[in-house]
Amino acid sequence: MKMGNTIAAYKFGILNWYDHPVSSGRLEGTNNKIKVLKRMAYGYRDLDFFKLRILAIHEAKYAFTG
Repeated sequence: MKMGNTIAAYKFGILNWYDHPVSSGRLEGTNNKIKVLKRMAYGYRDLDFFKLRILAIHEAKYAFTG
């Protein structure tokens, strides 16, 4: 009953995805890469270099490791 009520409550959003299949997956992936970069750059003082590294994420063809 509880699951059925939950699905009924979100029915509009669930069915709307089939009309407009938009996902936030790429944005979440970019946010995760920025968080990893922040952890790797802990202690650095050059904020401008950090900003350049964030902008370079979109051009990178590799995944961060760390």
